Amino acid sequence: MGTIANIEALAEGAAVDRRALEEQYERLLRANGASIMRLAAAYEPNPSNRDDLVQEIALALWKALPHFRGECSERTLVFRIAHNRALTHLWRRKRAPGELEEAAEIADSRSTPESQASAGQLRERLMRAIRALPVAHREVMVLVLEGLSHGEIGEVLGISEGNVAVRANRARKQLRSLLGELL
Repeated sequence: MGTIANIEALAEGAAVDRRALEEQYERLLRANGASIMRLAAAYEPNPSNRDDLVQEIALALWKALPHFRGECSERTLVFRIAHNRALTHLWRRKRAPGELEEAAEIADSRSTPESQASAGQLRERLMRAIRALPVAHREVMVLVLEGLSHGEIGEVLGISEGNVAVRANRARKQLRSLLGELL
């Protein structure tokens, strides 16, 4: 009889742990979903492939949460997973000749069609410039644009804060060169 009670207690504890894990996962996706989408866009120009990458990131986050020991912030964990999945995606991607890069459309309902078109062109130009950066500079610049500190970026990438600063500076110089008058 005691054994059955122990099994029931374990099952109930597992259900509570799973519910807490699901709540944590949903909270992290709500808080970081837009950032994950922007990070994916920096590595994948094709919208359908980008959606696949976002799903890969979400799945990897789900798989990693039970093993998260709190040695870094949750935000750092999310960006580390997203960054690693994006790099894996980039390395695995086999681009077909002549593949068209489609622009992500992020509409602002308060602006005019002309301003939307102009803003969309500027966003796409910036994304193309970011995608043209070497991976080491791209990964730092994407995380800088997401508002991570150099220390957080260092944790995500596994490099020193000083190395992050150097890469960010070099990436900015390259972006200025690629974008010219925009920066």
